[in-house]
Amino acid sequence: MASIKVKYRPSAVEDREGTIYYQIIHNRVARQIKTGYRMFCSEWESLFCSISSSNYAPGRDKYLHIICNKVEEDVSCLKRIIQILDRRGTDYSSDEVVQLFLSPSQDGASFFSFMRSVAAQMQRVGKIRISEIYAYTLNSFTRFRGGVDLSPESIDTDLINEYEAYLKAEGVCKNTSSFYMRNLRAVYNRAVDKGLTRQRDPFKSVYTGIDKTVKRAISIVEVKHIRQLNLEIHPALAFARDMFLFSFYTRGMSFIDMAYLKKSDLRNGILTYRRKKTGQMLTIRWEECMQEIVDKHNTDGSSYLLPIIKPGAGDECKQYRNVSHSINKRLKIIGEQTKLSAPLTMYVARHSWASIAHSKNIPLSVISEGLGHDSEKTTRIYLASLDTSAVDKANKLILKSL
Repeated sequence: MASIKVKYRPSAVEDREGTIYYQIIHNRVARQIKTGYRMFCSEWESLFCSISSSNYAPGRDKYLHIICNKVEEDVSCLKRIIQILDRRGTDYSSDEVVQLFLSPSQDGASFFSFMRSVAAQMQRVGKIRISEIYAYTLNSFTRFRGGVDLSPESIDTDLINEYEAYLKAEGVCKNTSSFYMRNLRAVYNRAVDKGLTRQRDPFKSVYTGIDKTVKRAISIVEVKHIRQLNLEIHPALAFARDMFLFSFYTRGMSFIDMAYLKKSDLRNGILTYRRKKTGQMLTIRWEECMQEIVDKHNTDGSSYLLPIIKPGAGDECKQYRNVSHSINKRLKIIGEQTKLSAPLTMYVARHSWASIAHSKNIPLSVISEGLGHDSEKTTRIYLASLDTSAVDKANKLILKSL
């Protein structure tokens, strides 16, 4: 195993600050890593090769405390890199250790790379929405870091608190900030599980809850109004409206799940699909209003039920994202034209189905099952399973109100 030494090099000029450097030794070959950490000779305890806690001048204590923490982080990062290389069971050099430390974009030394790999893994196993969520979160965190990568070991309470303050200064709402924090925490915990860093609970001081939000549901009267709009001369708006209604008809199905519905998922009057977000299998009784929308939009030559992803039109994920953006843009126009109380998006269909179901005294457990929630722990403990016919009846009751 390679060894690490923290050393001090005095300045050649008297009464000037010297610098700290790290010495990496492996197979009797020594390499050095320069740092930007500077201090006076009197502040360095050469006998113990450590930073002195007693020989500094007044007013230098805060600065030296920061240097102490930085050196500790760097040494921890170097140790982690060496452990990763040792676990490989193949030969490596002290130069490789230095390279990984100075360019933390390889082999687990980079948090950005690790998060990208987790997002890619989620996509490979079919959890596309989670993959996209991790990508969005990483984009935000990268902007905060100014594009500068870091090791998993460098993620601590101070850094995460700074990130939360940055989000607040950028005008990001509390729930969105919490959303980013929860995603980062999930990836950080994966890094801990893989031995890339030790658990230090860096998210313990930031908000990771869910605050009350502005109303995102519309009434059954407003849904009726949208359904009855004459949009024949505006095909793009009509398509957006139809996708909104299809989501509402299917108990608030997420748009990503709609995009990947296959014709083979519909059999004997039952639509069966697996949620991209949770992997949960859901079944929905096929209703006439759903078929009307499918009949309106040609999908000949495609295995997909809806014309969101088109064969031969490029990357499917990119198609889904582009169509989603386009639909939400047009739904906003429809919402403004109909003077809705809340901005209209595809997600409003899901909120509205749940809100309207609740207003009709449909049990919370049935609503939870209909939405395909897997985090309603209290509901699932109280009601171990629920006959899907109860959910279908609830959906039929809502659709009859249209």
